[in-house]
Amino acid sequence: MESLYFLIPLSIVVLGLAVLVFFWAVNNGQYDDLEGEAERILFDEIDEGEAPITDTPSLLKEGGLKQDENHLPETDNQGGTDGSEL
Repeated sequence: MESLYFLIPLSIVVLGLAVLVFFWAVNNGQYDDLEGEAERILFDEIDEGEAPITDTPSLLKEGGLKQDENHLPETDNQGGTDGSEL
């Protein structure tokens, strides 16, 4: 019973702090744009002057990328990198 004399005022203080933090967030614009962040992850942003990498083989033919054994391995018809079984 004595613990309730401590826990009830403590819970009221914690609730008051939560309400203050909520009103601070609303006043500082934390909830102004609710759809922007949800839609931002759906679309790619491309910087000006930077071309998107969409087709690696055509870039290799044009000389845009250099083929390296560590980065772009040749594949065989079975889907492996060197024809050996795993």
